[in-house]
Amino acid sequence: MSSILKKSLKIALVQLAAGADKAKNLSRVKEHVLKAASNGAQLIVLPECFNSPYSVAAFPSYAETIPNGETTSFLSALAKETSTYLIGGSIPERDDAGKLYNTSLSFSPEGAIIAKHRKVHLFDIDIPNKITFKESEVLTGGDKITVFDIPPYGKVGLAICYDIRFPELASIASRKDNIFAMIYPGAFNTTTGPMHWDLLGRARAVDNQIYVLMCSPARDVSASYRAYGGSMAVDPNGIILSQAKDGEEIVYAELQSGRIEEVRSGIPVTVQRRYDVYPDITSTATKAL
Repeated sequence: MSSILKKSLKIALVQLAAGADKAKNLSRVKEHVLKAASNGAQLIVLPECFNSPYSVAAFPSYAETIPNGETTSFLSALAKETSTYLIGGSIPERDDAGKLYNTSLSFSPEGAIIAKHRKVHLFDIDIPNKITFKESEVLTGGDKITVFDIPPYGKVGLAICYDIRFPELASIASRKDNIFAMIYPGAFNTTTGPMHWDLLGRARAVDNQIYVLMCSPARDVSASYRAYGGSMAVDPNGIILSQAKDGEEIVYAELQSGRIEEVRSGIPVTVQRRYDVYPDITSTATKAL
């Protein structure tokens, strides 16, 4: 039987801060992606909202159409220039009807769009005396699970930030589509990050015995929203392979072919589920086109 991850894969998580100047943000993205590619990364992940401030007030003015927007064209060209799989964090998207989304695009080494994920679960929280944030004031949630193939390695799942708190997305992608990794661009903050960032990444990895990649913006103490940082790669046994601190940094990790099967053979939960006791959640899932 072939491995779920058919070939070992070097990945890079680009942790950088975004400011108000979109052109400058994109220029710095290019600088970091070129560096990651020159260091041998075959799959490169950007953070959530890498081309704009993470702010409800900013989303409408920074929103772009897809696939004709500036950032889509920029990412396509960058993926092609570096011959890498590029997971484009997320950007504010405006559709033809004027609705706004928090959207992640992924590109092939030839520059083609191979996946589009609209954040399903909007970040609406209110922790007294700590933080209040409501994406739903301006954003609409997506309605599909996103899984796609990256030859010759295998399939991955893609979700954004708050989506990680809902284990169904990763569980369905893992059980139904046999992914080797879930990828989460995410901008946790300095309240929720210390509480749950590591915990949730490791939990999704252990739940499904897959790799989990989480890419955060760098922390900017002058920003109104302070990202937590801590971008990390987690192995199928919940072990953190590599992790950033809170500043700008590129994190690398080698995902090993055969590791998923090694973990699952020791703790075989994938063949021990009791669908006679509880329902199989994969039976009604909706996958993104």
